[in-house]
Order: sequence, then C-alpha cells, then structure tokens
Amino acid sequence: MILPIRAFGDPVLRKKSKEISKDHPELKTFIENMFETMADANGIGLAAPQVGLDIRVFVVDLSPLADDEDYEEIAEELKTFKKVLINPTILEETGELWKFNEGCLSIPDIREDVARHETITIEYFDEKFKKHTETFSDMRARVIQHEYDHIEGILFTDHLSSLKKKMIKGKLVKISQGDVNVNYKMRFPK
Repeated sequence: MILPIRAFGDPVLRKKSKEISKDHPELKTFIENMFETMADANGIGLAAPQVGLDIRVFVVDLSPLADDEDYEEIAEELKTFKKVLINPTILEETGELWKFNEGCLSIPDIREDVARHETITIEYFDEKFKKHTETFSDMRARVIQHEYDHIEGILFTDHLSSLKKKMIKGKLVKISQGDVNVNYKMRFPK
C-alpha cells in the first residue's frame, strides 16, 4: 500500500524517533509499504517519520543509481544495495566532508549541497531483527546519513547556512501549505 509522505512542517518530521522491538505490530507489512511508497515516489531512501510514524526504521534502495554514469565505479554494489535499518546507531563518521546536492521526498522541489562524511560505521537490525555492524562509504554512506537524520528529527535543510535557509524559506512555507506539485501521494500539515 502506498502511504502519503509527510510534507515539511509536519511535527512528526521533527520528533526524535523511538526504538522498536521485534514484535512491533505489522512491522513486515509496514516495511513492504515503505518500499512501495519510496518506489512510487522515485526515491532511494525513506524513513518512518516521513510516513507518519516516529519509530527508528528506514529503508534504502540504491539500485536506481546503478545505471547512472556518475556511479559507474560502484554500479555493481548499487544494483543490490537494498536495506532495512531498524534501531540504527551511527558508531563513527570518518573521512573528508564532501558536498553533494541532496533532495528529500518530504521537501519536494528543493535541492541543496550538503556536506557529509564520506564513510560511516553503523549498527542496526535488519527486518529479521538480525544485528549488523557495517561500514559504508560513498553514496551508500550519504543516503544512510540522510535517512538517519530523519529518525533524529533532522532535515537536510538544517545543514544549510543561514543565508541558504533564508533563500529557501518562502519555498518551505509553500510546501507546508500544500502549494507544491508532486506526482506522489503527500500529506500536508493542517
């Protein structure tokens, strides 16, 4: 089932999410719905707060990037990079900070350069509640950091300079009021 994506201004996007247990109700169905919702919106990552739940769950699927010539060197890894991360904790962020133009399904039509560490080590549970500790670099690390921010109540726009924030303020207000054209299901703050 495709879920409505919460728009900028929705309070759930600013909440620090809670950990869940392996017997969380309807978890398997919820994860399936998240992947379906993300694919419908042409996204590569989606966090539970973006669909209205303040729980520490997010999904990533980087296979759409595998055909992009910018990622030729890691195309094979991207083809199969589809993960569910439950109750994740970033243990370490290392390497150079590198800027990349990011966007967000909850903040459509706004893209800005965000600096993030090139490598992370993260501990998480998968959909079967098997514990993993893994290190990721490049685009994989960036997308995970972006989604991890969501479960911490942080949006990519929070990483921008004061000047950039002032420049996009009007667009953010319009998004929160529902004045935006998207080709996916959204829910706007009341």
